[in-house]
Amino acid sequence: MLRPYSAEIAGLLRLVDSAVIFAVMGWLVWWEGQSMTEPYLLALTLAISLYLLLGELRGIYGSWRTRSTWSEIKEVLVVWSLAVVGLIVLAFMFKISTDYSRKLVGQWSVIVPIIIGGIRWVVRTQAYFARRRGLNTRTLAFVGAGNTAKKMATQFAAASWMGIRVAGVYDDRHVSRLALNKLSLIGSTTQMLKDAHEGRLDYVYITLPMYAEKRIIELVDALADTTASVYVVPDSFVFDLKNASWAEVAGMPVVSIYESPFYGIDGTWKRAEDLLIGGLITLLILPLLTLIAVGVKFTSAGPVLFKQRRYGLNGELVEVWKFRSMTVCDDGDTVVQAKRGDARITPFGAFLRRTSLDELPQFINVLQGRMSIVGPRPHAVAHNEEYRRLIHGYMLRHKVKPGITGWAQVNGWRGETDTLDKMQKRIDYDLEYIRNWSIGVDLKIILMTVFKGFVGKNVY
Repeated sequence: MLRPYSAEIAGLLRLVDSAVIFAVMGWLVWWEGQSMTEPYLLALTLAISLYLLLGELRGIYGSWRTRSTWSEIKEVLVVWSLAVVGLIVLAFMFKISTDYSRKLVGQWSVIVPIIIGGIRWVVRTQAYFARRRGLNTRTLAFVGAGNTAKKMATQFAAASWMGIRVAGVYDDRHVSRLALNKLSLIGSTTQMLKDAHEGRLDYVYITLPMYAEKRIIELVDALADTTASVYVVPDSFVFDLKNASWAEVAGMPVVSIYESPFYGIDGTWKRAEDLLIGGLITLLILPLLTLIAVGVKFTSAGPVLFKQRRYGLNGELVEVWKFRSMTVCDDGDTVVQAKRGDARITPFGAFLRRTSLDELPQFINVLQGRMSIVGPRPHAVAHNEEYRRLIHGYMLRHKVKPGITGWAQVNGWRGETDTLDKMQKRIDYDLEYIRNWSIGVDLKIILMTVFKGFVGKNVY
């Protein structure tokens, strides 16, 4: 097994990045028939310093094994953009922006990340093929043959670009008591410590349940005498704790496991975002709303709007509006999801559904306070009652207002959920959004919706 010289590689990458930044500027200055004057040398010094500093903070010189090629290239682009913005701000602050050719600086700003990203892609591609041939790999083993270990082993196997070989699992229980699936039982934890001491293991993932805390501490202490990288993987309950927050009630510290992220000032920011963006969009789409309403009215019999009951914040019933796209308006105890080629959908309604234009009246619901622009999509009440019994944590999505668009939708989980697994994926994304909410996340989802969220293969 070849050991990666991560420190040397990181140092070489810093040198290459710095050389690219300098060389591109030098070539452009020469191409424009100018000379490398003191202002340009100062800009280069600041640019390289800012880029390297921000690169350290963003981790672009860290290990490649836990980051895909495209995510690394994206980080390079972010770091370079921040460095360029920093340079521009400094130039205007010190009133020296006129010392530079704006055309030249613009070209430099575009060419540098393309070259650096291209170099990263070539190097990472070569590393990927080397790892597939068994070169430059690292060995990983689990302690505890539970569901967590089996799930992670499957994920590592699917991510061959990481160059990590799963040796198997160590467990003190007899093999007859273990459901190993495709995992290999290597031996006991005593054998694991021996293998780690002898340098056979690069990574040890302890996947024991929370109640084995004493044993986990013993293993962590023992592994401190090895060079293996050690990780403790929390079970589901500890994962909930990891995403919890501390509070004080009646003078006593408490851990909030399940809570809405929109209490206090964050709730004010969220509502301000909805009113500002929702109000602006509603004004812009008023002519379109009128045209669609006329189209619905004159292409099929029935009301223009379909007013449906949905669970809102804290599971309270709210009325959500859509342009009617079907010949019927089912909203009872049993609701049949729309399917491809559904006979209930009108021709004009099919167009509205494919383009998500049927959901535009929900911007009025946002202004009313029933919904938010971004949040988990509201499901039929009948579906809520069905899936809350089947999916753990399903009702946690109602700790926030339902949204017109959401993290699940922009990641491809739209349309019909004809299997339990599809609904589980949607809920997983909804809960991830709630755990990681910020104004920035909302703006990102809104932009993603504009570019790819209105249509999709599952929308009908």
